[in-house]
Amino acid sequence: MSRIGRVERATKETKVLVEIDLDGTGVADVSTGVGFFDHMLDQLAKHGLFDLTVRTEGDLHIDSHHTMEDTALALGAAFREALGDKTGIRRFADAKVPLDEALAEVTVDVSGRPYLVHGEPEGMAPMIGGDYDTTMTRHILESFVAQARVALHVHVPYGRNAHHIVECQFKALARALRFATEKDPRVTGVPSTKGAL
Repeated sequence: MSRIGRVERATKETKVLVEIDLDGTGVADVSTGVGFFDHMLDQLAKHGLFDLTVRTEGDLHIDSHHTMEDTALALGAAFREALGDKTGIRRFADAKVPLDEALAEVTVDVSGRPYLVHGEPEGMAPMIGGDYDTTMTRHILESFVAQARVALHVHVPYGRNAHHIVECQFKALARALRFATEKDPRVTGVPSTKGAL
């Protein structure tokens, strides 16, 4: 049974299409108009082994905020749709990913309850590549979590380079989501004593 989610979202600010296959091979076809964000979505697909298509047209004449926020909301909704009833998944996972001097630690619970804990080094450069506001990383994750309905803890205990600090978060997120959503042959039904997630 395929685990594919597809979401289209349109507002006065953005038009977004996201499709994700949780059992893919890491193929990404991404275009948001925000170069560094595209690079991060490529990392999510590659290291999560998700096949990911993203098409976003946003009000970039204002700034990149709405474009990244609405893309993350649609991505979370597509992820949730692809998971279906969550039968047989591992549910919990964590990953640590270094990128040179930076380290990201990510833990996820595909719980059905949205919650984000996020910490990264203070004093980061405010922008990456001219259109990625580094304060948006947390908001992107908040938006994804709100729609995916997962509990997500992201911690970057150290790092100097803003590009590295953000990128290792997306790579670690990809690995944790991959492991949490994989089917475990020993699990029957939904991995919860409640009987539902």
